[in-house]
Amino acid sequence: QVQLVESGGGLVKAGDSLRISCVVSGLTFSEYHIGWFRQAPGKEREFVATMTWNGRTPYYADSVKGRFTISRDNAKNTLYLQMDTLKPEDTAVYYCSAPNRPFYTNTVPSAYNVWGQGTQVTVSS
Repeated sequence: QVQLVESGGGLVKAGDSLRISCVVSGLTFSEYHIGWFRQAPGKEREFVATMTWNGRTPYYADSVKGRFTISRDNAKNTLYLQMDTLKPEDTAVYYCSAPNRPFYTNTVPSAYNVWGQGTQVTVSS
């Protein structure tokens, strides 16, 4: 059974930094391009970032490029998202997710079929 568990969310002020984590079990983590998504109240879930299995190629949404950094530790089955210079519009529940097959990169939520429970990130102005 595939499980993804996010942690590290919280309440911060605009301009602050935060790092969230996603621990994955039940699949060969080193073969999957795990992604970060977020969903704000009243909005659709949107892509934030993902990276290839070896950590060499990251992909970012334009809205977070230059502020967020995705990384992974294959020895710990863990994906990270370092969020710097946070803005109130970054407020959302952040989810990690595994795509429906290994070695597959996609930015569309429908290409992902296993989701964590999410971690809340709130940025005050």
